[in-house]
Amino acid sequence: MLFIIMALEVLLAVIALRELGLKIAMAAFGSIVLLYFWVSTRDVKGNYVTLQRSEMPWLYDGIAEMASKAGIPMPRIYILDDYIPNAYSFKNTIVLSLGLFEVLDREEILAVAAHELGHIKNGDTKVFPVLAYGRYLMMVFTGILILLAHRPSVTLAALLLYALYEVARANFLKGREFLADESALRLLDVPMSLKHALEELKYYEDLRADVRLSAVPSIEPSIERRQKVPRIETHPSYDERIFRILVEIHGNNMFNQRMMQ
Repeated sequence: MLFIIMALEVLLAVIALRELGLKIAMAAFGSIVLLYFWVSTRDVKGNYVTLQRSEMPWLYDGIAEMASKAGIPMPRIYILDDYIPNAYSFKNTIVLSLGLFEVLDREEILAVAAHELGHIKNGDTKVFPVLAYGRYLMMVFTGILILLAHRPSVTLAALLLYALYEVARANFLKGREFLADESALRLLDVPMSLKHALEELKYYEDLRADVRLSAVPSIEPSIERRQKVPRIETHPSYDERIFRILVEIHGNNMFNQRMMQ
């Protein structure tokens, strides 16, 4: 759906602006592709330290076990020097902030890591950057059509397509967050630890809203990174996630048996 909307926006530019629209489309698309590959091949820069097994064997081995269970390679694990509780993933890498270790216990930290492993397993770390740059592309074409087309019908169509993209993108991202939670529950020895982690992190939401991790701008969303006043919410609320987790756990015999062990 999202790619269809982007294609329609590009087609609108080509029809409305003709040869100029085609040139702009090719230039914009080429620039976005080059930017995407440039960012995707960069090493992450920032206050990160690669986690060594000798430093926290329980965390390293726990993630290794879950990665094996998920059928994915062992991810790199970075520790972010930031005391705001936060976590996110990109490529085959998980980033955990020092703040998580201040407010969560071991099982809850593993639950946060399991959520990020869910994103990796489900291919989100490959799809999210594409959607982010697709959004840039939509913004560029919408602006160009408004400035150059000089036709109310074209302007209206461009704005409608952009609005439709934003709504579809938000719904897609919410769905992927729920799916990452479901994947995490299947990786955890203590599924309820994910619920407990979210209950703890809920109290730090306002702090995390101010965190903008610009080292890898193509990655979104992180487990708890949110815009302070979003126009369209791209992340489900804590209550939604906790409710779905409880439904999934209590409605699944596999989880019930594991909880009784």
